[in-house]
Amino acid sequence: MELRPIDKDEAARYMGVKGAPDGAVLELLDRVEPIVRRTVRPNYVYIVTDISFEEGGVRLGSIPSLFTGESIRKHLSGCTKAAILAATLSGEADKLIRQTAVTDMAESLAADCLCSAAIEQVCNNAEDEIFQRIDAPYRTWRFSPGYGDLPITLQGDILRALNAQRRIGLTLTDSMLLLPSKSVTAIIGISDSKLNRGARGCAICNMRESCAFAYTKNSCGSRR
Repeated sequence: MELRPIDKDEAARYMGVKGAPDGAVLELLDRVEPIVRRTVRPNYVYIVTDISFEEGGVRLGSIPSLFTGESIRKHLSGCTKAAILAATLSGEADKLIRQTAVTDMAESLAADCLCSAAIEQVCNNAEDEIFQRIDAPYRTWRFSPGYGDLPITLQGDILRALNAQRRIGLTLTDSMLLLPSKSVTAIIGISDSKLNRGARGCAICNMRESCAFAYTKNSCGSRR
């Protein structure tokens, strides 16, 4: 997958910039962005599964664990199938951030935030490609373990179902964080009829009480 120019406004938001970034921030991002683009190796994998609703949660295909909680039930309400996605920028992203920190902390911060914006681009592109391949008139937005009351421990079940370690080098730490760090797993509901896409972003985020961007036009929920 080819990475297009990275959204520098989004990267600046990850840097903590409120409003339009100033000239110094833009110059820094302009300098680091091409380095990020030629270094990372974006990739993704996915499967499409059937959905069955059970007491206490949702069953996705042959994945043994029940996807528990009210949040995932609401997210997939009205859906008959789900696309399960894992995407990553590769270990090269983490390596670049570490190496740059040795010589220039500002460039390392810029690289980190550009990579965060880049993995969102990869997920958007992956979603577009997936739904060009499959017959899915309607779909939900992406929903990840850790959103709402969906346990983050389900990351492991998703990676195993996708064979993600072998296919794209994606693994988990003991604390259930994805490695490489600039990676995402997500569930997208599929339906033959129009869906109520439901709450997203700040409304279901566990960090909404401490996030400086919560409920603003620059919040995560204001994006796709």
